[in-house]
Amino acid sequence: MDIEAQMKGRGGTRTIDVMGAIRAKVAGRALGPGDRLPSIRSLAAAMGVSPSTVVEAYDRLAAEGLIRARRGSGFYVSPTVAPPLALSEVEPRRDRAVDPFWVSRQSLDADDAVPKPGCGWLPPVWMPEAALRRAARALGRSEASVLTNYGSTSGAPVLRRLLLTRLAEDGIEAAMGQLMLTGSGTQATDLICRFLLRPGDTVLVDDPCYFNFRALLRAHQAKIVSVPYTPSGPDVARFEQILGSERPRLYITNSALHNPTGATLSLQTAHRLLTAAAAHDLTVIEDDIFGDFEPERSPRLAALDGLNRVIRIGSFSKTLSASVRCGYIAARADWIEHLVDLQVATSFGGPSPVATEIIAKVLAGGSYRKHMEELRQKLTRTRRDIARKLGALGIEPWLMPRGGFFLWCRLAGGQDATAVARAALEENVVLAPGNVFSVAQTAPNFMRFNVAHMSDPGMWDVLRRALKAQPNR
Repeated sequence: MDIEAQMKGRGGTRTIDVMGAIRAKVAGRALGPGDRLPSIRSLAAAMGVSPSTVVEAYDRLAAEGLIRARRGSGFYVSPTVAPPLALSEVEPRRDRAVDPFWVSRQSLDADDAVPKPGCGWLPPVWMPEAALRRAARALGRSEASVLTNYGSTSGAPVLRRLLLTRLAEDGIEAAMGQLMLTGSGTQATDLICRFLLRPGDTVLVDDPCYFNFRALLRAHQAKIVSVPYTPSGPDVARFEQILGSERPRLYITNSALHNPTGATLSLQTAHRLLTAAAAHDLTVIEDDIFGDFEPERSPRLAALDGLNRVIRIGSFSKTLSASVRCGYIAARADWIEHLVDLQVATSFGGPSPVATEIIAKVLAGGSYRKHMEELRQKLTRTRRDIARKLGALGIEPWLMPRGGFFLWCRLAGGQDATAVARAALEENVVLAPGNVFSVAQTAPNFMRFNVAHMSDPGMWDVLRRALKAQPNR
């Protein structure tokens, strides 16, 4: 039976139907590399669509590289078309070492239907979809340059002005020349590391700390040392000892709602930390990405320091959208000048004007504060509920955070969190075991849970089985 006959009866008049029919034939190997596709008129007749619909479908498939047009001859399956991916090629590797990259890859590459209590972001239904859609629709009325041009080197002025107002609310008085936009919070940290570090330089992080700090510093070939983290911030006595013995160039931390512990920096600890930093010429990166989740603002190192040796970074990936990415850096004006040059060298300009326009419209539209207030209230209830359910399994939070969506928990009986995470992954549940957050590997029986991703009853069944399969120590 020829392809036209096989396609009869499929129904539908949309371009996507025609594209799907061709893809299915290629995937099923009914059409192979170099094979000629039906003519536009014959396929239109076979599928009951207009010739213009087939033309559009063929043009789109050609743009994808699946087929090629030959002048005066028709359309052919690309001779270099790849065979359909095997499932093992689509899924992230599960047998690799359980390190910071393991959690990132499993979380980012897993299907949307896979429960991800180990991931570091909120579910789509928790985000301000309506506000984002309104902002995206408004792009159609924006100047053409927003849709076509590179981003300016320091980022869109309208968003920078909004951010300066928000910084002032934290007691951080900054000028436009002290603020730049970046492609993401991660890129902000990367640019600062490029600016300040050389291979072999020592960098201090918390123990535990956000696991991608470790991954990024490894990429910069830095020597990583860690300081134990307490419910009120880093262990200051140990912090001072490390500064004296290791002479780190940089310290990277979260002040507000520390990741992964959820702890909050105290004012006393902040003052002692900054005094020690000044005595040892230490630069501090203060990542404030979770700051808006706080019910009341806690001390900020950048405010106490006045952006002298503290660099403030942040983004909107956790509060607005991880798809429309944009970060920022607030620092000394002379440092911003160098960082802007680095961004031009590595990204040829600031973040996408489309992204900055959407974020600026949401922030200026009045709905963001309401969205965050609703999020804080919802997370307060959810943290309490999830902590109770975890407690029934013998899993106890290290502390109850003032805000945010993480619970840093100790497993019952000293169970190996890495083994539990591997067992859960076999049943398609992504967890975040403690030692991926620990440079010193001091958290083998800890796990970070994202309470916003723990509503699936099946996930709880998997967690119970994974815990039961691991012996207590």
